[in-house]
Amino acid sequence: MWRSLLCPAMKKRRSSLEREVAELRQRFFHSISPGGLAGDRRGVVPASGFSFSAQQIWKIIKENKDLDLPAHKVMVATVRCEEIANEKLSLLSSDQGWLALEEAVQAGPVSGFGKKLSSILEFYLSEYENEAIYFDEGVRNAKQKQLESRALDAVHQAYVTMLGHLRSKALESFKTRLEQSIQKGEGFAYSVRACAQSCLAEFDKGCEDASIRQANWDASKVREKLSRDIETHAASVRSTKLTEMIAKYEKQIADALSGPVEALFEAGELDAWASIRKLLKQGD
Repeated sequence: MWRSLLCPAMKKRRSSLEREVAELRQRFFHSISPGGLAGDRRGVVPASGFSFSAQQIWKIIKENKDLDLPAHKVMVATVRCEEIANEKLSLLSSDQGWLALEEAVQAGPVSGFGKKLSSILEFYLSEYENEAIYFDEGVRNAKQKQLESRALDAVHQAYVTMLGHLRSKALESFKTRLEQSIQKGEGFAYSVRACAQSCLAEFDKGCEDASIRQANWDASKVREKLSRDIETHAASVRSTKLTEMIAKYEKQIADALSGPVEALFEAGELDAWASIRKLLKQGD
């Protein structure tokens, strides 16, 4: 009887004990989270900045100044985040993948350029985030933006070079296609318009492939330069074709008239000039 009365109470206490043990286990697992055994440690100086932090605290003590802990935390975060950012930028500049990509784009257009460069940048920006995560948020974010800006500056010239290759490739393609279209007997104006549209579309596709996730770089000026180059070449071809056409017809007229005119001079007729004028009118 007593056992039957005690069992529910014991079961209730056992259930409560198990719940408390589970909560304690979670506090161990998440010890640095809010409510964890160690509390929320994001507001304190991380271990990587402790040495510098201790030196600055001792300096303030020796100078007999009041220690402003929030300001001290910001100062430590500024120094350490700057150091981390500089380290990541240095590693980026010597990264073998980046160096290979930079060398390749000097020689010509690189397929998948934007994707490859985005991946390299993302790696070092993520590395910064992981190492600076426990420092002051405002300082950390500001230094991250500076790092991203400096990293983009470091790789921007390679992007410009890539666009230059795309422009040159599109222009050469236009020249080839225009000549082929004219040789097929297509109208000149139609050929220029169709070839220009096709080559500009290819250029746009190449620019999309070269774009990176971390920046919204504008390729419009390079595209405008390509359009002007296309127009200049089309005008040059038009002028050349017109000159060739005029020369061709002048030769045909000369060939058609040279024989009869020579015959009139050899005949020595008195009305030779009148006959020549008549031939010229017939040629017209």
